Amino acid sequence: MAHAILSASGAYRWLACTPSARLEQQFKDEQSPYAAEGTRAHAAAEHILVREIWPEKAFPQDAPTFDDKEMENAVRRYVDICLEKVNEARARTQDADIQVEARVDFSRWVPEGFGTGDMVIVADGVLEIVDLKYGKGVPVSAENNPQMRLYALGAYEANNLFYDIEQVRMTIVQPRLDSISSDLISIEDLLAWGDSIKDTALAAFDGKGKCNPGKHCGFCKARHNCRALADKCMAEYRAHCDKEPKLLLDTEVAEILDLVDMITKWAKDIKDYAFNMAVNEGKIWPGYKLVEGRSSRKIVDPESAAKALLDADYQDIYKPQELKGITDLTKLVGKKELNTLIGKFIEKPEGKPTLVPLSDKREPLEMKQVNVDDFDDTLVD
Repeated sequence: MAHAILSASGAYRWLACTPSARLEQQFKDEQSPYAAEGTRAHAAAEHILVREIWPEKAFPQDAPTFDDKEMENAVRRYVDICLEKVNEARARTQDADIQVEARVDFSRWVPEGFGTGDMVIVADGVLEIVDLKYGKGVPVSAENNPQMRLYALGAYEANNLFYDIEQVRMTIVQPRLDSISSDLISIEDLLAWGDSIKDTALAAFDGKGKCNPGKHCGFCKARHNCRALADKCMAEYRAHCDKEPKLLLDTEVAEILDLVDMITKWAKDIKDYAFNMAVNEGKIWPGYKLVEGRSSRKIVDPESAAKALLDADYQDIYKPQELKGITDLTKLVGKKELNTLIGKFIEKPEGKPTLVPLSDKREPLEMKQVNVDDFDDTLVD
């Protein structure tokens, strides 16, 4: 499948760091198990939506099979939201155009820009864009979301001659996080935003500009080798070398706290990259070598081992069967059914205090004199 150099999904990155798109071309695509899981969820959602919206339409594939109940419930929730929006659009405009996995072209604003909208609903008044995010790692907001706005520009460009569109509503559904986020924008403001990013998009397409490391680096394929990111992560360390006084000031500690998450992830990414290159590409790193790691002994034939022990009159060789964790049980049963069956047996202990920036939306704790060891952070499943 062809991929745009300036993809809509990567817009938050190339809009912030214009050289990144071209730098990424030097590296292979990273296909994680989570991405593969998301691909299966999207395929299932597409199949179900087509069958629900156009029952008379022939579909060459068999009905989707789900890996677990959690995926089935998540996809079904997304489908229900889409169908509700379809019904609303058809009530407003009888000949509303419903598009599933719709290719959108936004090259008027972004060189060679195109992508695929999970659900596009074209009707008079409001154009709807709905996007499924199956992952549950990070909540994603539709508000001021560049990916959704690029999809909206492409969908409007293709359909504005046939419908009287005044606004675009963009919705991101993250069913596994119980999150539905929407943003409504007028066509005038959407087009103005599109015009405002033209120069930045052109610079990104040409690979021009300065690298600008930040939170957007997380999924950049060039992050392991990016000098600007390395310099930013090391800057605070270098800045405080040989300074007086010998102890850090409170303001300096706060400055370092701002970068802790980025530095930690950057260091792990570097370690993973070096390891994968050594194992898969035979890369020899100066001063390092591959060795056999430590391993634990394991019983490869438990039944035969148990028989030998029992034959020798050792009886106490079994441990009680353990209940699976909440995550595994949720996948097996589904969140709603699990809560119905055993919700009264589940409790959430008080979380361990966490230091976060003032911009975090959570309310500050009323701290009394407590021992942090009293908080249970081992029960997170």
